[in-house]
Amino acid sequence: MKTLAALALVAAIGLGQGKKEFEVASIRPVKDQQQTAVQAGIRIDGAQVTMAAFSLSDAMRGAYRVKGYQIVGPDWVSSDRFDFQAKIPTDGKPDEVGEMIRNLIEDRFQMKYHRGKKEFSAYVLTVAKGANIKATQIDADTGTAPVNITGGGSAAGVNINWGRGRSLVFADNKLTATKADLPSFVDAIERFLDRPIVDQTGLTGNYDLSIDLTQEDYTAMLIRSAINAGITLPPQALRALDLGSMDSLFRGLEKAGLKLEAKKAPLEVIVVDQARRTPTDN
Repeated sequence: MKTLAALALVAAIGLGQGKKEFEVASIRPVKDQQQTAVQAGIRIDGAQVTMAAFSLSDAMRGAYRVKGYQIVGPDWVSSDRFDFQAKIPTDGKPDEVGEMIRNLIEDRFQMKYHRGKKEFSAYVLTVAKGANIKATQIDADTGTAPVNITGGGSAAGVNINWGRGRSLVFADNKLTATKADLPSFVDAIERFLDRPIVDQTGLTGNYDLSIDLTQEDYTAMLIRSAINAGITLPPQALRALDLGSMDSLFRGLEKAGLKLEAKKAPLEVIVVDQARRTPTDN
């Protein structure tokens, strides 16, 4: 299953003024596109930028500051995976990486797009009435360690590491977030669901959350994350989706002070009008 949160870094990177480009960059298709377990992530170590097993949709999510469901295009945009390697120029800055990625994918994939609006069936996340959610402190940023955000998954579950002590583990019928900020947490858990989540909590801190799930809900969420990652599953696996009601997730969130409600919501979308499935030569 594809990374659930490595994109949080790129999404947090600002888009600077003027066209910013990598000094050199390569984009190569992942050899095994049908693998059932994926380790993916983004790493920035000095001038070197590595994005492993990213789809074009993954790269767009960070570069354009949108979520996966806000990208409309051919199926391969989400399913085909690529390894990106790039070097930041000597006069470049880490906070310009988002724009560099945007310019890179528009160039190599010869991508054309337009923005629009679309109404979605969504979940709206709010703070439950009377809840008092306590924030926690993340680990200190020394400013010297490489940025290394990774995520991976298989039939055994999903693990995400955002760095600085922040993580999410989905395994053994439990969802556990440690020192997670709400945008990263929402981005992660909506990959387990059939619709996007709109965060209306207004919470800005980092939080510890632990949610116990029924076996049926856990299995259904694991299957849904595989589907959302573009993995083809056998019919017997898909039938397990009908057994999950998501009630244990809703109850667990409410116990933690959060309320999830199904609603309609108009959201911005990016429509991919044209793109090469094979990027141009590196």
